[in-house]
Amino acid sequence: MNPLSGRRIVLGVSGGIAAYKAVEICRRLVDAGAHVIPVMTDGARRFVGEVTFSALASEKVRTSLFDDDDPIPHTTLGQTADVIVVAPATARLISAYATGYSSDLLTATLIATRAPVVICPAMHTEMWEHPAVQENLATLRRRGVTVVDPEEGRLAGGDVGAGRLAEPERIVAAIIEALGAVTGPSDGALPTGDTRRSTAGQDLAGLRVLVSAGGTREAIDPVRFLGNRSSGKQGHAIAEAAALRGATVALVTTTSSLVPAGIDRVPVESAQQMHDAILGWASGADIVIMAAAVADFRPVAPADQKIKKDGGPPNVVLESTPDILAALGKGKRPGQTIVGFAAETFDLRKNAAGKLARKGADLIVANDVSAPGVGFEHETNAVVILTASGREREVALADKRAIADVILDEVLAERSHSNSEQKDNAT
Repeated sequence: MNPLSGRRIVLGVSGGIAAYKAVEICRRLVDAGAHVIPVMTDGARRFVGEVTFSALASEKVRTSLFDDDDPIPHTTLGQTADVIVVAPATARLISAYATGYSSDLLTATLIATRAPVVICPAMHTEMWEHPAVQENLATLRRRGVTVVDPEEGRLAGGDVGAGRLAEPERIVAAIIEALGAVTGPSDGALPTGDTRRSTAGQDLAGLRVLVSAGGTREAIDPVRFLGNRSSGKQGHAIAEAAALRGATVALVTTTSSLVPAGIDRVPVESAQQMHDAILGWASGADIVIMAAAVADFRPVAPADQKIKKDGGPPNVVLESTPDILAALGKGKRPGQTIVGFAAETFDLRKNAAGKLARKGADLIVANDVSAPGVGFEHETNAVVILTASGREREVALADKRAIADVILDEVLAERSHSNSEQKDNAT
């Protein structure tokens, strides 16, 4: 089933240079069968003409609270929308929405709705990183607003940094998630292309969650390194989902991606640094989720200077890196839950089951990274979750944020099973 077919989507466009990208978002939504009503601010009209959106969308552009046949257009739009998305969302728009300041049709519609809202910030790095902007976004997240964080890349004026509007496919995926079914099929699988929105509320409140993310880099010389294709997106999605569900979260990550306010970010680069950071934080964690792609090998003796090409290929001798997951399993304290990941290209369940047994973990999240759209560098993932209690759950291709919630659901289920067993044994 197409999750966008027949859905009424208000597409808000505020006044940033990235407003032109909203044209592609509009096209994708309409092509998927959605009924799209564009709402533009005066600032947005300085960057993109109204006629462009009117021609592509399902209805003409709305721009004013007063120049409309409907005497209360903001209320009508807010009450009839299945979801409202704002792309791009400027710092000004975010501030107005967070503080309840209604100054135009778009902000009035946002305040007048009970539908899910998806905000897609876009601005220069200095503005994106400003504490006021981050605090406003944290306020919106606490209220249940979905925030699609911007990416790093080329910005207006030739600058490069964080603040670039997320790609249309990410934004559309977030809209689908906001519209997604609360419950999925009985076998736990999600239909291809579908996603799930967590309605678990604060079910992780009072728990301390430690997450690792990204691929480690093992130096060959000051310029070169051994690495892998991990983007860290799944680990970051898990950390954000856990925080939204009430957990106190620490994220040990190799990526430069920003994290929402309230999550402790611990930057690392190598497997050894990640080992030290994870074991240092693990003693205080109730749940440890090792989503990072940690290198299995590293050069024994990295060169102090850049290795020159004219000297021929270097003889790089490798040694094993510390096994972080095994160390966590061995040192696991009572009541602690350890989750490992297994990126495979063949014999998925067999390899995952073997890793679960060897490492002493409570759950293994396995994915076949050779499959289309799965794992490394993708916005989507498909996983099989195996538990120490013998349960198995397969989740079909879905947005990584939806996958994150399913993983957390399974962690809570395994913790509940473990607690029940302990009580039975005690009696």
